[in-house]
Amino acid sequence: MDSEELLAQLADIHLPTEVSFWPPALGWWILALLVLIAGSFATRKLYEKAEQRKACQNALAELENCLERLDEGAGQKKLLRYVNDVNSVLRRVALVKFPESNPGSLVGETWIAFIRRTGNSSQLDDQLSAALSHGRFRKQLEVDSQALNQMARSWILSVYQKETTPPRGLELTEGSHQ
Repeated sequence: MDSEELLAQLADIHLPTEVSFWPPALGWWILALLVLIAGSFATRKLYEKAEQRKACQNALAELENCLERLDEGAGQKKLLRYVNDVNSVLRRVALVKFPESNPGSLVGETWIAFIRRTGNSSQLDDQLSAALSHGRFRKQLEVDSQALNQMARSWILSVYQKETTPPRGLELTEGSHQ
């Protein structure tokens, strides 16, 4: 056989078929799954943040409603009602943010200690502590309503800006109620 015959037997060069875009390679599937997981995680966190912001705004609005009800009238009964209303708002926030600590059952000094440990209580002086711990049991009460409102507002804001894990050492034991 001569070289021309051999060359005549050769077929033309065949180019390989083009790589199709579907189905994608395994790496693309893994990347898509990771993007989907990250997206759902981010969406969940944003939703939780929005819910926390809404709950904080509702608590602050309720606190302002308490102050408005106090401003509508004067007298010792209105002041006692205001202290109880503020205490109720603080307890509801504590129940939402720290359900494991069972703050609804705390009274007296244990309630004040809980407030001091869980949020910004720098404005919580002895007069406000006495009003919050024993105010509902008194007939006469001396308390600065604006100071109480500011303290409650700063505590609520600080609680909602923190992580939701309850502080350590707040578990109730028998006899911790006053």
